[in-house]
Amino acid sequence: MTPQCTVLLAAGAMLALHAGVAIGQDDAHQDATDDSTTDHATMDHSAMDHSSMDHAAMSHPMPGTPDVPREPVPPVTDLDRAAAFPEVSAHAAHAARNFGLVQLEKLETWDSGDGSGLLWEGQGWYGGDLNKLWLRTEGERVDNSTEAADVEVLYGRSVARWWEVVAGVRHDFEPGSSQSWAAIGVTGLAPQKFEIEATAYLGDAGRTALRFEAEYELLLTNRLIARPLLELNLLGKDDPERGLGSGVTAAEIGIRLRYEVTRQFAPYVGVVYERAYGETADFRRSDGEDVDDTRVVAGVRAWF
Repeated sequence: MTPQCTVLLAAGAMLALHAGVAIGQDDAHQDATDDSTTDHATMDHSAMDHSSMDHAAMSHPMPGTPDVPREPVPPVTDLDRAAAFPEVSAHAAHAARNFGLVQLEKLETWDSGDGSGLLWEGQGWYGGDLNKLWLRTEGERVDNSTEAADVEVLYGRSVARWWEVVAGVRHDFEPGSSQSWAAIGVTGLAPQKFEIEATAYLGDAGRTALRFEAEYELLLTNRLIARPLLELNLLGKDDPERGLGSGVTAAEIGIRLRYEVTRQFAPYVGVVYERAYGETADFRRSDGEDVDDTRVVAGVRAWF
């Protein structure tokens, strides 16, 4: 073999050796970087320098980087707020309709050492949401003798939520000779759900009077209801014919416990304390009557 052939064979062998080494290194590097065969759980991440890694080129986000929505939510406008929170304070208008109610608030009796008695108190109205015609009456009989009885005819006008102004006339049949009054007052539901009825009266010869009632309903159960009551009667000037003095003529406080068999019909029992004051008490003493009286009552309450 000539020296030229020997040199060419040696050069070819060296080229083949270098090509094989390069190919082997590339395959080893590919195997080392193939995530499908790499066990990340066994890798020592603490020894890696994550600060030099290009996280932006990777598919996972940087820690602490907020996610950017693919479709950003548009800003809220005033029209959006108006649509979400419409005005609801105004009451929807309804067609004008009239309704009516008749209510027997009290029909009760008692029997004590001073005699037996019967008391009634009722009212009725007819009209709509703003205007009503009222009819009210109350009275008392003791030992088959009527001691008090009156009737009121009033026009009512709603002036605020739960409140109504009433005005009209009242006629007394007893005690004494009959008499008439002009009447004006308010009725409604006070804060804490106290039912208030206050009426002022003006009669002939400058006579004045005031009647005030406050009631409250305490629901013990859905059908068992306690109803405390306070009533005051005042007079502007003395009325000896009827045995009434000026100022507070009488006050009554009591509580009645009713059971609603139905919403329209409820029997009840109660305890009532009544007392006269001032010159009215003096008139009673001069007539041999008691100044105060406590009685146990039983009656019914109904409406339709």
